Order: sequence, then structure tokens, then C-alpha cells
Amino acid sequence: FSFAFLTDIHVQPEKNAAEGMKMAVDRVNEMKPDFVITGGDMIMDALRQKQSRADSLYDLYDSLSAFFEMPVYNTIGNHEVFGYHPMSGIDSTHPLYGKKMYEQRIGKRYYSFEHKGWKFYILDSVEKDPGGVYYGKVDSVQLEWLKKDLANTDTTTPLAAVVHIPMITAQTQLLSGSTAPNRSGIVITNSKEVLNLFGSHNLKLVLQGHLHFLEEISAMGTTFITGGAVSSAWWNG
Repeated sequence: FSFAFLTDIHVQPEKNAAEGMKMAVDRVNEMKPDFVITGGDMIMDALRQKQSRADSLYDLYDSLSAFFEMPVYNTIGNHEVFGYHPMSGIDSTHPLYGKKMYEQRIGKRYYSFEHKGWKFYILDSVEKDPGGVYYGKVDSVQLEWLKKDLANTDTTTPLAAVVHIPMITAQTQLLSGSTAPNRSGIVITNSKEVLNLFGSHNLKLVLQGHLHFLEEISAMGTTFITGGAVSSAWWNG
């Protein structure tokens, strides 16, 4: 079977982004995959915005994603999180603060689904940084859920995991040098712990976004694909 993976769409009313997303949707519909997975950062953005702007961006994404002619499975990215950035002026007591807006507008921040013998795990890879805005991490609640779910999953079943912030990447080393370290904002800081949970299972594929960088890494029986951004250079051409 086939499916489409679209990450870092960053839809907004400016820069012809909405028209660009509609072109991508039309192309996917021509390809007729079984379903679509979005890899996070569907909007641009809720981190720094007032509620009215964030709501309008979610409305825009909803209106455009409705044109997909097949099921869509969404993944939360850092730009879907409401009010983390101090620039937003949003207090943490706001009823939609953080990921609550995403959960109200899009759905669960982590879940699994099955398709034709495969099982897909959609995970939330964004954690609030007390000293900043966000960093990459799969929280303890998800780890416990994942552990229990995998315990009830046949070890031969082919699995795929989807995260916004990458588990692993070669981008930093390719762009900055072979000994350059990854910052906590561009990788999942506890990725080894997450991957270890899949250790006795048949994890075939990990889909990632966030970096606006296309790469494919094959290691230890798993293929890691970081998808290139639908928005390319942030809709700047």
C-alpha cells in the first residue's frame, strides 16, 4: 500500500502559503494513496500568537485539509503549541494553553492505528523548556502508554513511528562538521529510551520532520526518513 507523508506545511494566509498547500493536496489526491500522515508544524504558528491568530490558522488548516480525499493522521509539532513563547503574552492558566488547543482543534497528541498488517505510532515529541520555549522529548506518560501497547503487539508486526522532532539526524554533522553536537531543540533528547522500547519489536520505519531537510538513514533494521518541508524555505520561494 502507499501513503503520503507531508511535514512542515506552515500554512498561513501570507506568502501564498494557502495556495501552496492546496497544490500539495491536489497532487496527493492525484496519487491516490491509502492515507496521509502529516508530520507536524501544519500551521505558522501558535507559539508566539494571540488566540485570535492561532484560531484563524487552525481554521485555515482545517479548511484546506478537508480537500484530502483520504484519511489524514496528524502529528503535533512545536508550532501547533499555543502560547509557549513569551512573545504571545498568553498565561499558562489560559484554558487552551500549550497543547490543549491542539487537542481541542485537531485531536489526540499521541495514538496508534493499524493498516493492512502494519501498526503506526504517532507520538508527541515536544516538551516545554522551563528556561526557554521547547525542546525535543517524548514524555513519561507516552513512554508508559507505549510500553503497555507494545506489550500487547505481536513482535513480528511491522511498525512505524512518526515524530515531529527527529529521533536521529545527520543534518548537524553534515552542515557544521562531524563532531558538532545536536541541540536539544532539533532532536528528541531521550530518543534512545524511546527506541529501546521498540527493541524486541519489528520497527521498520521512523518518519520525522522539523528540520526542513530531506534525509534517509538506514540503521539496525530501521529506516529513518526526515521529510523535506512542504513549505520549503518558509514559503519564501
